[in-house]
Amino acid sequence: MGEIPTTGDRQKIENKRRLNNEGLPEKLTQLRQKLNRKAAEEPAFRFYALYDRIYRPDVLMAAYQRVRRKRGASGVDGITFSKIEEREGGVALFLEELHESLKQKTYRPQAVKRVYIPKPDGRQRPLGIPTIGDRVAQMATLLILEPIFEADFKECSYGFRPGRSAHEALEEIRGHIEAGYQAVYDADLKSYFDMIPHDRLMIYLSQRIADRTVLQLIRKWLKSPVIEMPKEGGVRAKVSRSSKGTPQGGVISPLLANLYLHYFDKLFYSAKGAGRWAGAKLVRYADDLVVMARYQTTRLKGFIEDTLEKRLKLEINREKTKVVKLKEEGASLNFLGYTFRYDRDLKGRNKKYLNVFPSKKAVTKEREKLRQMTDKSLCFKPVPMLVAEINEHLMGWKNYFKYGYPRKVFREINGYARMRLTKHLKRRSQRPFKPPKGCSYYEQLARFGLIYL
Repeated sequence: MGEIPTTGDRQKIENKRRLNNEGLPEKLTQLRQKLNRKAAEEPAFRFYALYDRIYRPDVLMAAYQRVRRKRGASGVDGITFSKIEEREGGVALFLEELHESLKQKTYRPQAVKRVYIPKPDGRQRPLGIPTIGDRVAQMATLLILEPIFEADFKECSYGFRPGRSAHEALEEIRGHIEAGYQAVYDADLKSYFDMIPHDRLMIYLSQRIADRTVLQLIRKWLKSPVIEMPKEGGVRAKVSRSSKGTPQGGVISPLLANLYLHYFDKLFYSAKGAGRWAGAKLVRYADDLVVMARYQTTRLKGFIEDTLEKRLKLEINREKTKVVKLKEEGASLNFLGYTFRYDRDLKGRNKKYLNVFPSKKAVTKEREKLRQMTDKSLCFKPVPMLVAEINEHLMGWKNYFKYGYPRKVFREINGYARMRLTKHLKRRSQRPFKPPKGCSYYEQLARFGLIYL
């Protein structure tokens, strides 16, 4: 009979499984496994010969293919994937030029183009878009560094990690709640990606990476100027630099953001951390984090806030951060678009159950998206095409929000989608659209192929 694997052995096996399942070339997969194994076996080892692996032709090709699959807009140079692939020499020449600039150390990242996307609360979230060449270089670096830091990251961390998902984070929260950890510190970090101090981040990187050329490469990306393109009628673009932040939209930014908050995870579960003396549980998805305990004490709250603000130099958004006591009537926790709340038993029994369902904010956002997709300005679009687009969108929404008990919300979204499409059909021309005799609008939508969640 074989020996029972230790926790450390199981962690190594799990990391290997995650790093295997990525569709990368065999040699690159083997390299990543080797780096991961070395990092796992020697937690204090500093990797000193990585740069030449970043510009390997097979690594750059794999990086290009990954960046290409994500599509994405052009950067400040205006070069798109189509332009790269249609010019003489195509992708091969593009990667050869990038390979040579990295090898000869003449590579210089270009400025990052800043764009804004609307948030549900009316504000705008800034995104930084590097050029395609810079995105490929960042992806190549990510492919080499990721397996090293994956060996270090804690089990409580779920965001932007291979083989891990938001549903797993939700399941862990659910398990902790049902185990009695129902006093929750729900933290909101203010503009986290824009607040990461470069110098501290580089210190954390250098604790694992001794290759100075790799560290210099990452610092160049952090120091790249950000250009805000002029609005219509504007004359000049606005250029800025900062000693803080890693742009959302950069390929390597999620890894760097995870690495920085890894030190919160590490301190939390250290010998002197709240995970020990308070018996608290931490669940983190990128910069969304909750600390769950049987009781929230002043000491626990102080530990969280002092660690985040004084040691990591981040800023907690006091207006959005709160302590939720799920034992109290009507109390609820919102995390990753879901609401956790104890509700009365649906069968009338004298007990409550932990209800997990899409949050009100998520539903409002979905209704707004459906409203935009059926706006009157789109009356020119053929109905089958519009229905196909809505179906694809609804299936994506369903795949994320199928966790827990979403049936009531699904019925609401079904009804809203059909109401919007019915309204859309009625205004398609000067003469309102009418279904065939004996057929209702809902039946007609079914004939068009509209799905039900």
